[in-house]
Amino acid sequence: MSTPTPAPTTGTPPPEGTITTERRGALLLIGINRPAKRNGFTPRMYRELAEAYTLLDDDPALRVGVLHAHGDHFTAGLDLPTIAPLMQRGEKAFPFGLVEPNDLGTPGYRRRSKPMVVAVKGITFTVGIELMLAADIVVAADDCRFSQLEVKRGIMATGGATLRMAERAGLGNAMLHLLTGDEFGSAEALRLNFVQKVVPAAQVLDEALRIAQAIAEQAPLAVVATRMNALKAVEHGPLMAMQDFISTQQRLSNSEDAAEGVRSFTEKRPARFSGR
Repeated sequence: MSTPTPAPTTGTPPPEGTITTERRGALLLIGINRPAKRNGFTPRMYRELAEAYTLLDDDPALRVGVLHAHGDHFTAGLDLPTIAPLMQRGEKAFPFGLVEPNDLGTPGYRRRSKPMVVAVKGITFTVGIELMLAADIVVAADDCRFSQLEVKRGIMATGGATLRMAERAGLGNAMLHLLTGDEFGSAEALRLNFVQKVVPAAQVLDEALRIAQAIAEQAPLAVVATRMNALKAVEHGPLMAMQDFISTQQRLSNSEDAAEGVRSFTEKRPARFSGR
């Protein structure tokens, strides 16, 4: 299917919110934009988020995504009055064929191949935690308030928290937060490996962009292959991931980027990778 048209990047967001996109060189900034409602996710926002993730994967000029939020908070979670009917019908908010933002491998949806860096701040509840755990690197503001509070609403977290919290932090730590729905801060999120860096709130997006730019400067084919192999090791085990070593390295070593890597090494200069 063709790449969807991205959401508008400027103007006052509609009442149901929107997702903004902004290109900065090889980076795609993806912004959650419903600050009047603490960026609570509506079906429209989820659909546009999937469209933005699909744009990132489909455009060869883009190498890294940066997910961030407009306003003071990342997201207060799902807007239940608008999302609940979809839950009751067992439906997702976005059509088949798009990249699934939660990266769960749901049949009919694509998995993201390119890296995603997330900048979280303020209130980061439910779907906010699950989106950051589905990404690759998370920079958190020191003012973050996290809560996976579905049990307080009579539902279960189904965006990946039950899978990834235990994988990152161990079953006991996952149960502590999943079963109580308690609120915890950035220091606890760092301790549990839910986030990778904690910085002052005013610096959180800049730090995420710095990391994303550093990734974008590396060889794109090698970045994607490295990410996918590490993910395969987590999901299917080291033995399965190791089976790809020889074939992947053979493919990469015959690329134009690998040749450029050798030239840049011998010529003592920064590499200029093309993604070929």
